[in-house]
Amino acid sequence: MILSLMKYMMLNLVSLFILEIYVLISVAFLTLLERKILGYVQERKGPNKVGIMGLLQPFSDAIKLFSKEVFVIFKSNYYMYYICPIILFMLMMGNWMMYSFITNIYYLNYSLLILIIMLTIMGYMFMFMGWFSNSMYSLMGAVRAISQTLSYEVSLIMIFLVLMILSESYSFMDFMKWQGYMWYGFMLSPLFLMFFISVLAELNRSPMDFVEGESELVSGFNVEYFSGVFALIFMAEYGMIIFFSYLMVGMFTNLSSFSAGLYVNFMMFLIILMRGVLPRMRYDELMYLCWKIILPFILNYMVFILMFKYMFVYL
Repeated sequence: MILSLMKYMMLNLVSLFILEIYVLISVAFLTLLERKILGYVQERKGPNKVGIMGLLQPFSDAIKLFSKEVFVIFKSNYYMYYICPIILFMLMMGNWMMYSFITNIYYLNYSLLILIIMLTIMGYMFMFMGWFSNSMYSLMGAVRAISQTLSYEVSLIMIFLVLMILSESYSFMDFMKWQGYMWYGFMLSPLFLMFFISVLAELNRSPMDFVEGESELVSGFNVEYFSGVFALIFMAEYGMIIFFSYLMVGMFTNLSSFSAGLYVNFMMFLIILMRGVLPRMRYDELMYLCWKIILPFILNYMVFILMFKYMFVYL
C-alpha cells in the first residue's frame, strides 16, 4: 500500500515537472513568435541576431531579466509587492492542471468551476500589485484592470454556463465527448466569436490592452515592477495566452494530438495578429461592448439553448 502510494506521488511529481517545463519553454518561444509576427506585419525581420534566426533571443532576455539587481522600493508594501507576482505565476501554472491532456493524471469532475475561481483570483492579483506598489500611476492602472477583467469575466463565465447547460457537465473531458458528431465551434459559431473577443479582453491583449495602457498610464499597474518579478508577470500573461488557446480547442472542437496542436498554434497566431492589425479601442467603447452587446447576446443564446433542450427532451 505504501509502495503504491509512493509510486503514485512520484508519478504526480514527474507529471507536474514535465508540464511546468513544457509551459515555460512554450512561453519563451511564444515571445519570439510574437516579435517575429509583429516584425513581418510592420515589414521588418524581428529578432535575428542571437542564435540562428534569433532562436536564442528568449533565453537571452530571460537571463538578462533574472540577473538584474533587485532592490526594495521606498514606501512600497514590499512583502506583498514581491509575493503577488509569484502568486500570479503559480495560478497560471495551476490552471494547466485543469486541462484534459491524455497524460494528465488529474481527472477533475468540476474542472471548469475551479478554472473560473482561479481566473477571478488572478484578476484580484492585478489590483493588489497596483495597490501595494503605493504609486499613483500603479493604482490608476489597477482600477482599470479590475473594471476590465471583472467585466469580461462575466461574459466568459456566461459562455461557460451556456456550454455547461448544453453538455450537462462541469468537466472538459465531457465537453470533448459531447462533440463527437458536431463541434460546438460550428453549432455555436457566434458564441465562439464572443468567446474570442472576451479572451482578448481577459488577456489584456490589443486592441483591449487598457490594463497596460502605455500611452496614458506609463505601463499601468506594473510600472513599479522590474527585474525577475516583472518577468514573472510577463510569463503569467503569455502562459495564459497558450492556455486560452488550448481552452478554445477543448471547448469548441473535438480535435486530438497533432491536429489539436495545429489549431492551438493557429489561435495563438490570431491573438498575436490582433495586436498588429487593429487600433486600440476607447475605454468607454470597451465597456459598452461588454455590457450592451456581448452580455445581452449571450443571455439570448442561453435562453435559446434552454428552449432547445426543453423541446427535444420533454416534447
